[in-house]
Amino acid sequence: MHKPEIPDNEHLRFEALDAYKILDTLPEEEYDALTKIAAQICGTPIALVTLVDHNRQWFKSHHGLNATETPRDFAFCAHAINTPDELFIIPDATKDIRFHDNPLTTKDPNVIFYAGAPLNTKDGYSLGTLCVIDTKPREGLTENQQESLKALANQVISQFELRKKNRFLEDLNDEIIKKNVQLDQFAYRLTHDLKVPIRGINSLLIFIKEDYKTLLENTELEACIDLIYSRNEYMDFLINGILEYTKVSNDQICFEDFNVESTIQYIVNNGALHIPTHIHFRNCDTFIRHSKIGFVQIIQNLLSNTTKHTDKEECNVWISLTENETNYSLVYEDDGPGIPEKYWLKVFELFETVNSKYDKNAGIGLSTIKAIVDRVVGTIYLKNREDNKKGACFCFVLPKEYNC
Repeated sequence: MHKPEIPDNEHLRFEALDAYKILDTLPEEEYDALTKIAAQICGTPIALVTLVDHNRQWFKSHHGLNATETPRDFAFCAHAINTPDELFIIPDATKDIRFHDNPLTTKDPNVIFYAGAPLNTKDGYSLGTLCVIDTKPREGLTENQQESLKALANQVISQFELRKKNRFLEDLNDEIIKKNVQLDQFAYRLTHDLKVPIRGINSLLIFIKEDYKTLLENTELEACIDLIYSRNEYMDFLINGILEYTKVSNDQICFEDFNVESTIQYIVNNGALHIPTHIHFRNCDTFIRHSKIGFVQIIQNLLSNTTKHTDKEECNVWISLTENETNYSLVYEDDGPGIPEKYWLKVFELFETVNSKYDKNAGIGLSTIKAIVDRVVGTIYLKNREDNKKGACFCFVLPKEYNC
């Protein structure tokens, strides 16, 4: 028996093999299908996808054979990888000086006929073979069978490449998730830390105004203090918005039963809305099962958006609810100035605003709504009001079931 020679590029070949992270993985239908097809085309009882490791050949797929690996010194495929540009065919191993006394030939599985198509990477490294085996001698393979075996070997390599790309994307996605969690945690801590000095500054400004009221009254300094206080309040508003946005990622989603109409009415009665707001309900006096905290945040932000940006002394809001077997659909309409269609996607981005009129909202409220809806795998979008009158119309679809 002749032991197989070691390829000159063995070190680089091992690196290429390791990059696919496929050794000792579980069976997969994609590879089993290819070996089954190879056996059918070539008319053999056995077909294998083999990978030549340091001291063994390991089978990613083994059609017609129970074994999952054999020693490398006995492996026909370890010979085949030394001729990467052609099929390695042994018509009758009992008459071949290299294999006539090979334990794989003289004992089970009785490899007599062998044909292997090398599995070559795009860089030219032969990792193993797609091979077909028979327990009796054969003259060889027809030209069509040889071409088919090569084509199937290329498909095996394509599966390897797809696996590598998918693994890269999974690792990249895991890293992005990790970075986003770290960023959320940083923003959450930072906003908490920033609120302390802001409150301290505001308290100091109030103290100065009250204790030096006579001295400051009707002076430019009083106006400056008011301006500082106003800017500080604005900063506090931004920080609260960021805090609410990060809570969407940090808080656990919990579904519960609640009445839509009474929940919204409670928000209106107890929320700090800027102007009187009249809510007109359509089919909302019903219970739904969803995240009540998330729902309240959505409605609060929409109402805040409506009352801040209207030029009227009071505003009207229409809210309608429909449902099917899988989703709740809510339509929220107001009679404010509306949002131009070209901004319908942009307004949901963090810190994006439509124009200077919307600057005070700083693009946090609507992005928070989008984050909440995304968290429960829902959708939200803008469209024209159903009666085509002036105003904003938000539509969102919320799933009835949510799996963390």
